[in-house]
Amino acid sequence: MFRLEDEQEGDEINIVPMIDVVFSVLAFFIIASLFLSRTDGIDIKLPQAQTTQVQSQNPITVTIDRDRNIFIDGDAVEIAQVQARIVGLQAAAANQLIIVRADTEVEHGTVIAVMDELRQIKNAQLAISTRKPGKN
Repeated sequence: MFRLEDEQEGDEINIVPMIDVVFSVLAFFIIASLFLSRTDGIDIKLPQAQTTQVQSQNPITVTIDRDRNIFIDGDAVEIAQVQARIVGLQAAAANQLIIVRADTEVEHGTVIAVMDELRQIKNAQLAISTRKPGKN
């Protein structure tokens, strides 16, 4: 029996499209993971603490920069608006953690004034953001 040169003995699996799909999925996860890291975009230098712990919940962040500007989740607010804004954000999730991020150059009195406003909110759970020594 004669066989043509074009005929092949079995089917072949072409893995090139599969490699393309795998690289596409890998690229998607790499790009998506870049957006999962939480950055506020507000330039502050956090104080150092040996006992720094990472919080696993999705907190509300109150940031005070070195010019004493106050931001709640990146939005600028006045100190008189802090309570109302936090209560509005907490409506979605009761007992949500509120993290205070203050620059090392902010006066202690400013931080206390903001924390005093936050403590007047019912069931407020406060934390102060720090960084481990040696970390930027």
